[in-house]
Formats: sequence, structure tokens, C-alpha cells
Amino acid sequence: AEGCSIEGVRILGGKHGVRARRCKDLIIRKCDISGTAEERANTIFLDIWRRAEEAYGSAVLLIECEGAEVEGNLLQHQQNGILSYHCRDLRVLSNQCNYNSGFGIHLYGTCDSLFEANSCDYCCRFEPREGGLHFGHMGADAAGFLAVHGSSRNRFIRNTARLGGDGFFLAGMTPDGDHLGCDDNLFEENNGSLSPNVAFEATFCRGNVFRRNFADRCNFGFWCGFSSDFLIEENRMVHNRQAGIAVENGVNFIVRQNTFQACGHGVLLWTKPWRGAGQANATAAGWLIEANRFLRNGVGIRIAANQDHGIRPLQAEESSSIAPHSHRILRNDIQDNRIGIELVGTKHNFVRENILNANVEANLRISDADENDIANNLGARGAYL
Repeated sequence: AEGCSIEGVRILGGKHGVRARRCKDLIIRKCDISGTAEERANTIFLDIWRRAEEAYGSAVLLIECEGAEVEGNLLQHQQNGILSYHCRDLRVLSNQCNYNSGFGIHLYGTCDSLFEANSCDYCCRFEPREGGLHFGHMGADAAGFLAVHGSSRNRFIRNTARLGGDGFFLAGMTPDGDHLGCDDNLFEENNGSLSPNVAFEATFCRGNVFRRNFADRCNFGFWCGFSSDFLIEENRMVHNRQAGIAVENGVNFIVRQNTFQACGHGVLLWTKPWRGAGQANATAAGWLIEANRFLRNGVGIRIAANQDHGIRPLQAEESSSIAPHSHRILRNDIQDNRIGIELVGTKHNFVRENILNANVEANLRISDADENDIANNLGARGAYL
């Protein structure tokens, strides 16, 4: 079909409120769709890799559509708001996809599209596990926004995905180990705060840009394992339990002009050998961490070799001889943390012109790290470190 329009419709129930395949320039506007098919809440851990023919229930299901516009709809109180499979040039604007037990907005191989001013809050679920009534996983791979299977070159502007299992979740490797990165996406002025897990997760991806987003009060603000060439700038990360940014074997990130306050770690980088990583992500290398503000974190910046989740050393038989290397830490304001900068088993780093002041245990702590260029860092009472 081409040029169809569905406007002002109220739909309650059914597996999918609206299901469209191979439509061009479809318009879905100001509809109210709720109560579609749902895996019973608080039971299973979701499968984020389901293909279109096996799709969970949803308010709107789009398959191989091009140029569709989905605007101003109420798509709440079910499992999923919008599911899109292999679509192009979508315009998804000002929809309310809150209070769903799966995904607010989902992309599977969907590219070159705009998602702006949508609300996908409270998209969460609980998976019970052995141990009793309150034992289990909060989140269970529910998310405000989910992107998988090569969903690339999309723009996410001024959306909210607060209190979700994850806020924004991009997965670039399939369960079979195929690399299908969700690459070259732009995230600007979104809010993924208050997740029990991660505000912005993007693993095995390349070239994504995160600018002026809020990632507060989660377990992690950003989790970007085995990814490359990201730009993370002018974001706010406050009161994240483990870290503002946590990345395993990440390469060539630029982290610039962000605020990290009262997190377990501000920036946490580490290496953990894994055969599926490929040579390009064999270690953590080539980061620029510049002009950020680190205030009252446990550790401002930690870069460490051979770690589990960045904080526990691996056993010798699990370790790699490839050290994290070639990071530039420049012109950051690092004050009133427990430790300012911590380097463990890393080399060839360039640490210059930072303010390192009033960090309680140490401004700079180095362990088994050599061949580093450390100079002209302003310490307490105006002395250079």
C-alpha cells in the first residue's frame, strides 16, 4: 500500500493494534492503542532477537515500511509500543509509549530514521529467579528504546526513556556471534535516567554520537563494551552506582566536556580477553578524555588491565599480555573524589594539564603502569604534579 492514513482511531486488544507490511508513506496519527497481546508481566526474560514473524504483541508493527510517519499516538499499557523491522526513513514523533512491559520503541534492521520527542518511560519488567519472592532480575531486557540487527544512521532527539529496564539499548552482536553493529546513530538531548541497569547501552557498535543527554541514578550511565569510535560529549552522569561510563575493550572513544558527579567511578575502562572480540578490540586503546568535570566520585578515571567488570583482577590463566594503551587524559577538572586517576597495568598514556585537587586517598595512583607521560597537572595549593 502507498499513502495510507490511519488517524484518530481507538483500538483495544488484539495481538497488534496496527500491522503494516511494505507500506510506503503510511501515516499513523493521534490514535489510542492499548491492551494488545502481552507475555504476562514479571515472568520471562525477553528475547531481543525475535524476527518479525515471531514478534511479540504491539500497538504498532511495521515491517519493511518506508517513509512512514507515526505521530502523536497513545501507545501505552501493553508489552510494546512500536516494533519496526527492516524499515527506512521513518518519522516517529511525539508518541506516548510509557508503562509497557517490553519495549517502548523497537528497531530491528531499521535505518535512516528520526525518533523525536517520544516518551518511553517506565518500560520495565521483573524476571523471578530462585531464592524467593523478591529474588530476580529487574529489567529482564525491557527497554525504552531497543535497537538491534544493524539499526544504523538513526537520529534520537529529545526523547525520554526513564525508569526502564534499560533506557536506550543497542546490541551489535547476535547470539550466534555475528557482528551486525548499530552504527553511526545520533543521540542528542535524551534522558535515560533512573534505570536499575544502564541509561545508554551500546555494545559491539561503531561511530555513535551521544551529546547533551542525561544519564543519572542508574547502575551505569553508559555501558559500551567492545565498541569503537564513539563521541560522548556534554552529557550529565550523576549518582550512578557503578560508573558514569563503563567500557570493556573499547577503542578510539572521545569523551569530552561531560559532568561526572557522585558516581562509583566516573570513567571506568578495562580489558578482558575474549576470542569473539576480534583483533580490533583486543584491548582498550586510543581514548581521548578531555575537559570533563569529575566531582565526588569514588574514582574519577580508572584504566586497568585484565579485569572483571573493571574492578576485580582476573586469574593469571585468564589474562592477556596486551595492555590497555595510548590514552590521552587532558585538561579535566578532577576534584574531591576518593581517587582522582588510577592506572593499573596500562602504558603509553599521556596525562597533562588536569586539575587534580583534594582527592582524598590519591590524586594519581599508578600500579604496574609504565612509559606514561605525566606532567603539568595542577595539584593542591597550586603545585604541579
